[in-house]
Amino acid sequence: MNTASWEALGSNLAAAAATAAGVLLLAFAVGTARRLHRTADIAWGLAFAAVAAVSYALSSGYGDDGRRLLVAAATVVWGVRLALHIAWRGRGHGEDPRYTKLLARGRGNPSLRALYKVYLLQAGLVWLVSLPVQTASYVDSPIGVLAVAGAALWAVGLAFEAVGDFQLARFKADPAHRGAVMDRGLWAWTRHPNYFGDFLVWWGLYLPACGTWQAALPCLVSPVAMTLLLTEGSGKRLLEAHMADRPGYAAYTARTSGFLPLPPRGGRA
Repeated sequence: MNTASWEALGSNLAAAAATAAGVLLLAFAVGTARRLHRTADIAWGLAFAAVAAVSYALSSGYGDDGRRLLVAAATVVWGVRLALHIAWRGRGHGEDPRYTKLLARGRGNPSLRALYKVYLLQAGLVWLVSLPVQTASYVDSPIGVLAVAGAALWAVGLAFEAVGDFQLARFKADPAHRGAVMDRGLWAWTRHPNYFGDFLVWWGLYLPACGTWQAALPCLVSPVAMTLLLTEGSGKRLLEAHMADRPGYAAYTARTSGFLPLPPRGGRA
């Protein structure tokens, strides 16, 4: 990356921040009007897609066209699929219990607390996690081994996530499974195939930004941050705390890997 590319990337970082904030503020307006702040979960994927699209447009004439298209298309596909899945999964449901508990704590206007505790926080995280997507758009070297490896990792992650979501949705659709713990298919190998898929996706999107070490080092914060979010933040940790009292869940955790896919202990598949 030459000096002009670094300067253009600086402008892109500001535009990406404004884009992420704009998508989440729009979601805040919709969520407040509907009194349903789970709208933020739908906006999460859409905000990534919007940042990728803006970065692709602004990087024209700076980065390699193939690399620009690769990271933009991969991010848009991942973000839109996730948003559509969450919207479909949440239809007809009330507020997410996580947001109910979060917004019940503290004083003052609950909508303002939702604004900075949910929407603006997520906008900041979108900007931070999408740093490799923004940066890779300005890397002017042609697609190489690392970018190809990243695309393969992204594809495996997307498939893992999508298949896991489909298997869980089909399981829940059967009335005979009401209240039961999903322990089949990918869910027999890891308790969180969807989160593991996200983990692969973002490590995969990081690799195309590694065209130069000057870009690779600062962008490393992105997959590390996403990994921590999935395992210690709002992902695995909160979901398992919510599921802890469900009948059969303790036995499920005893035989099933917590994150990385592994053969179920005891041989049950």
